[in-house]
Amino acid sequence: MSDDEDHGAEAGGRARPKKSPTAFRTISEVAEELHIPQHVLRFWETKFPQVKPLKRGGGRRYYRPDDIALLRRISDLLYIQGYTIKGVQRLLREGGGKLSDDIPPATPDERAAAEAERGDVTDEPVLPIPELQRTEMPPMRNVRRTDPEIERLRSVLEETLHDLEALRALLSK
Repeated sequence: MSDDEDHGAEAGGRARPKKSPTAFRTISEVAEELHIPQHVLRFWETKFPQVKPLKRGGGRRYYRPDDIALLRRISDLLYIQGYTIKGVQRLLREGGGKLSDDIPPATPDERAAAEAERGDVTDEPVLPIPELQRTEMPPMRNVRRTDPEIERLRSVLEETLHDLEALRALLSK
């Protein structure tokens, strides 16, 4: 099967053709690719004027490959390198609207400011995680019990709970 025929699974079980690297992407596609919530991408548009997706009817956003590359770099600087939003804005100003690939990690002061910006708590003791109590869900009114969407969501929630319990077990070792 060639790349043009390659199909990936999409939510809901539909197959969608693989897009070319130069194709525009929707906000949901970008959010999924970068592992960043859509509301964060919209927020970054207000903080970084260099991120300018095309907006079509109804305000639907279409991101160019250059937008996605910039968002990936912003994400790296904020979440990996330890910069604040103001720090990344400064780097963009100094770089004429571009972010070079050789920016050093943030200074300890910048990292501390970034942690405060995100609300990270670093000097408080870690509190034990209380035991999760499994309870039966109350019956849902006005919903058909055979609704496939409900079953799909229940399955996703059960998987998430299983993953959280496994993480909790790792953290309590």
